Amino acid sequence: MKKTGILLLQLGTPDSPSIGDVRSYLSEFLNDPRVIDIPWLARKLLVNLIIVPFRAPKSAKVYKKLWEYGNGKSPLMTYSLSLQKKLQDKLADSAKVELAMRYGNPSTQSVLEKMRNDNYDKIIIFPLYPQYASASSGTALEKVMKIISQWHVIPEIAIINQYWDNEGYLNTFAEIGKKYNHTEYDHVLFSYHGLPERQVDKVYEDKQCSNHSCETEINKENKFCYKATAYATSRELAKRLNIPENKYTVCFQSRLDSKWLRPFSDEVVKEQAKKGAKKLLVFSPAFVADCLETIIEIGSEYQEIFEEHGGEKVQLVESLNDHPLWVDTIYNLVKERM
Repeated sequence: MKKTGILLLQLGTPDSPSIGDVRSYLSEFLNDPRVIDIPWLARKLLVNLIIVPFRAPKSAKVYKKLWEYGNGKSPLMTYSLSLQKKLQDKLADSAKVELAMRYGNPSTQSVLEKMRNDNYDKIIIFPLYPQYASASSGTALEKVMKIISQWHVIPEIAIINQYWDNEGYLNTFAEIGKKYNHTEYDHVLFSYHGLPERQVDKVYEDKQCSNHSCETEINKENKFCYKATAYATSRELAKRLNIPENKYTVCFQSRLDSKWLRPFSDEVVKEQAKKGAKKLLVFSPAFVADCLETIIEIGSEYQEIFEEHGGEKVQLVESLNDHPLWVDTIYNLVKERM
């Protein structure tokens, strides 16, 4: 049997909620040219002179709340480490599972150096992003390939670059969603992390996502479009949970400006409250581990917005985290490639 290594790639998290650690994390994250895809000098000036200096102190306060929720630790790190351990237990001696962060620690560089020294015959790379986007899966894979390309001996490499349509992924999210009876809620949101519109436009030869039926179908041209796969994921989950088409909205959160994918999740929350909705159920299928964007942004900030405009309860559906069915899903995906 080939000596196989599995590399789980997660976005990352600050080492602590201190301003210094948050500043370092944001600087590495936002200086990534696949995240803020504007000319080098403009990105450096925008990120290092405007965004990070002003955002780090505010973000540190939010991360402090997150750490309190996680009993003094990053929930994303806690769930990711638990997932790594449970997958390792299931794989036993057939493969070694490593976890790396694209930004922060354990760094992709340090984990891959360990894997290089372990002299694997094959490495299977598994970004923890179900829907492909250049700013998530793309940058994680680019980082890994740049590092491995410098090795004298390059082992066999297998990449799992998206799996939004995998039955295990969809069924696990649906199973968690069944904890909440959607008929008891006025409306359901499928909220995905946002992206600048220009980033999905770049998927196409004509540079126009709007020309490719992304809200209604998956086809050979839009299969790697984040917007198209977000809508397709939502249709599949709604089907499994028997949620009528008129009872759910696909939306996008965490925007930096107005030229990001619409509709914006916070505005949908506000609009639903103004229409008289009292209870909202919110899925966030782009995140496989609960984190700042789910626990704080949806669970706390959207709750405040909803209450301000007459609503009562925003219920976040927990993410996959270290759910046994999610462990089984990754196990099956990697075993196919071993």
